[in-house]
Amino acid sequence: MRIPIHKQLIWWGVAAVTLLLAMWLLGNAILPFILGAGVAYLLDPVADRLERAGLSRVMSVVVITVAAVLAFAAVVLLAVPVMLRQATSLIETAPEMLEQARLFLSNRFPELLPANGNIGTALTDLGAAMGEQMGTVASRLLSSVGGIISAIAILVIVPVVAFYLLLDWDHLVDRVDTLLPREHAPTLRRLSREIDEALSGFVRGQGLVMLILGTWYAIGLMVVGLPFGFFIGIMAALLSFIPYVGVLIGGATAIGVALFSFWGDPLWIGLVIAIFAIGQVVEGNYLQPKIVGHHVGLHPVWLLLALSVFGALFGFVGMVMAVPLAAALGVIGRFLTQRYQESALFTGQALPPDPGQPMLVEIVPEGTVANSIREARIRADQNRAQGQIEIMREEIARKHPDGG
Repeated sequence: MRIPIHKQLIWWGVAAVTLLLAMWLLGNAILPFILGAGVAYLLDPVADRLERAGLSRVMSVVVITVAAVLAFAAVVLLAVPVMLRQATSLIETAPEMLEQARLFLSNRFPELLPANGNIGTALTDLGAAMGEQMGTVASRLLSSVGGIISAIAILVIVPVVAFYLLLDWDHLVDRVDTLLPREHAPTLRRLSREIDEALSGFVRGQGLVMLILGTWYAIGLMVVGLPFGFFIGIMAALLSFIPYVGVLIGGATAIGVALFSFWGDPLWIGLVIAIFAIGQVVEGNYLQPKIVGHHVGLHPVWLLLALSVFGALFGFVGMVMAVPLAAALGVIGRFLTQRYQESALFTGQALPPDPGQPMLVEIVPEGTVANSIREARIRADQNRAQGQIEIMREEIARKHPDGG
């Protein structure tokens, strides 16, 4: 007997609520496993390609693991110390920059910043507050980042989980496929493929875009000689997964530092502006269309909303899960929209009922049924008569056992 759709929705709704509740309660305890699964998902196409090249699955995973460990060690040893040092210096210099900005505006545009005006007072108070709190904020920030980097859960559990999941990824996918409800398996497979296309297209493509932009911004700003250029370039690239956010924040910070450092030399200020302008033009006209593409279905506003909502609900774990959940919800939303537009609720026309089981009708010559009934009765009479004859023979044999 087929289970009604509304009961199926209730059961799957309970399962979804249970999953979200587990994420909320477990929090950071499951973060290493989520990160490990994400790493395995991102690296599975690389392992498949190495397998097609002739390596075994185990050897492919070993090669990927060694390359990932070497890349991570290089980043930690070369890039992270520079970024932390420049971030600390930028935080310590920020109050002086704000004070310079206030003095410049008050000298050049005194009508904008009167002696007791709100803007001037706000800038002064902000600079003083930053000067008092930057040491504490910087120490806490660096200690928290160092704690995250040195945490055993991140350094040990994530690589181990990623290694074993990557090793058995194809088997896990096949196993999950066998557990899909048979009635909805084709639809679920189609939705899964669309979610995979949206998620992989965005994450892998945007990761490559961020790598290219980070390299361009960091090297360009360092060549120009901008203080804190490496840190500003990397931060601008990391924020570029939301269009215009990275270039606005990174560009504003770089131009502000350039004005503070290169005042009186407009050539270098113009070069800083040109670096971000070229990066934005190349990203918008080549990198995003060619690498990420427009088919992934993750609108910047939708992605920003997902980051805000899931971050508020589940903390850092929610922010990590925001992109895959946004991709899944986007695909499901488009599917439900399509079903709604095909339904009577949208068209206003009731759909015809599903046809029942067809009735098979056999056309035979007239009298065939009557003849069949008559022949059946004759056979029944013959069987009855034969049965009576057998009974009489048994009684005669019983009465005359000697055959007399």
